[in-house]
Amino acid sequence: MNRRMSFFILGKILLIEALLMLPSVVVGLIYREYDAMLSFLPSIGILLTLGLLSRLLRPRDTAIYAKDGFVVVALAWILLSVFGAIPFVLSGAIPSYIDAFFEIVSGFTTTGATILSDVEALPKCLLFWRSFSHWIGGMGVLVFVLAVMPMSGDRTLHLMRAEVPGPTVGKLVPQMRKTARILYAVYAVMTVILVVFLLFGKMPLFDAICHAFGTAGTGGFSIRNAGIAFYDSAYIDVVISVFMILFGINFNLYYLILIGRVKEALRSEELRSFLLIALAATAAIFANTYHLYHSVGTTLRHAFFQVSSIISTTGYASVDFANVWPLFSQGVLVLLTVIGACAGSTAGGLKVGRIGLLCKSAFQGVRKAIHPRAVTPVRYEGKPVDTAVIHSTLVYFVLYVLIICASTLLLLLDVGDFTTALTAELTCINNVGPGLSAVGPMENFGFFHGAAKLLLSLNMLIGRLEIFPMIVLFSPSVWRKNVN
Repeated sequence: MNRRMSFFILGKILLIEALLMLPSVVVGLIYREYDAMLSFLPSIGILLTLGLLSRLLRPRDTAIYAKDGFVVVALAWILLSVFGAIPFVLSGAIPSYIDAFFEIVSGFTTTGATILSDVEALPKCLLFWRSFSHWIGGMGVLVFVLAVMPMSGDRTLHLMRAEVPGPTVGKLVPQMRKTARILYAVYAVMTVILVVFLLFGKMPLFDAICHAFGTAGTGGFSIRNAGIAFYDSAYIDVVISVFMILFGINFNLYYLILIGRVKEALRSEELRSFLLIALAATAAIFANTYHLYHSVGTTLRHAFFQVSSIISTTGYASVDFANVWPLFSQGVLVLLTVIGACAGSTAGGLKVGRIGLLCKSAFQGVRKAIHPRAVTPVRYEGKPVDTAVIHSTLVYFVLYVLIICASTLLLLLDVGDFTTALTAELTCINNVGPGLSAVGPMENFGFFHGAAKLLLSLNMLIGRLEIFPMIVLFSPSVWRKNVN
């Protein structure tokens, strides 16, 4: 492992976080929230100091190995959360550091679970930082670093592979830095377009920016206690619903569209599966909840909004589905929590592509049992899938299930309700936000004890980084000298 290079990159990331806190300081100045604004300055000072000290460790060997990529990504997200929580504590908005850590981890991992019962009581600069953390974490901090700062050679692919969700990661263009810039350009432009659409719906500018951050990062933090339901606007519901779906699509497809390869983008098997699942879930919930609203428009609006919100792992709520909707509809939403959206998007969950590979691998196993001599390779997106990819997908799924089982059992030591424990775990590891029962869309996670909040925070990080970086980080062999 190239330790000096790893710590050098981490120093750059800390400098980036210091810069990313400045917009929140500006918001504090605009709204004259001087006390809350000052709570950012110690964090910025610490980050700048540590970042500049890391420059003294400039390495001669700038290679990034596969293990380095996992370690750097895992440490980066932990450090971002450790320092990102400080303003909440110093301002007094969230006095408990564990609560503040949970909140900012939920922000950076785009989970949207909160410990706050009165969000509107927070100063606007802290609300901005909370929502901005979604936008930062949505595309990935390392992807941002690759986009704005020169890195060494093609080995930067290891960093991107460790952070970008999905079974496989490739390049859009020959240079990794250009790929990162393309991704962030598309991300930023789509965010601005969403802000404009929300302004047309008469949403205040500050609200529009914060909710655009939450939608683009598929995070779900709202600055209103009632969430999106506060605005009671069919227009706003539809706009956010559409954009949640758009941000749940693989960003590589947007690049193909930009360069004129529209047909190739539309032929994506994962895209078609994602849209079909969303359509089927909307139809099922529409049929199951129509008796509650007795209006085609209202029923369709809420069904489409909640399906878009959950399958994209955004977590916004237009209704209290945990208490109002029938169990069948709640079950559909829990299933969507696990499925998630497309690989290469800002969403969480298992990913449609990974589930497609798992299903096709299972069918292949059945065919092999019936016809042992048949040669039936698994094909996805029209191409044979490498056995190594299938193997890693199966390993990922097994680890995913084991972590859910173990964490749910541990949470049951803190809460006596199985539905609460299971859906809290599912919503955190899949980076969704709302669950059922005591962690429903109109509830919060504040009742959990400190140890349970730290466990859920760890699960949010595991889910956002897709397990392997966190496992590698805590593997003793990685830290031994002369091991690459």
